[in-house]
Amino acid sequence: MDWKTVIQTFGAIFLAELGDKTQLATFAMSAAGASRTAVFVGAAGALVTTSAMGVLLGEAVGRVIPAAWIQRGAGLLFIAIGLFYLVQSRAR
Repeated sequence: MDWKTVIQTFGAIFLAELGDKTQLATFAMSAAGASRTAVFVGAAGALVTTSAMGVLLGEAVGRVIPAAWIQRGAGLLFIAIGLFYLVQSRAR
C-alpha cells in the first residue's frame, strides 16, 4: 500500500469535509436526540459508499481521460460553484 497516497487522501478529504453540509447534518441529527451510534454508522456508511463510487468512477474515467484534464475540469467546476455562490449571496 502506498502510505503517502493514503495520508494525502486522508488529509484532503478530512479538510474538505470539515464544516460541510454533511457534517452539519450529522451534528443536527445527534443534537436532536438520535442515537449517536446510529448516526455515526449511517454517516460513515454513506461516506464509504460515496468514496467507493468516486474511486470506481475515477478509475474508469481515468482510463479514457488523462488525469491532468480531470484535475483541470474539477478545478474549473470548483471555481464555477464558488462564483455561483458569490453571485447568489450578492443577490440577497
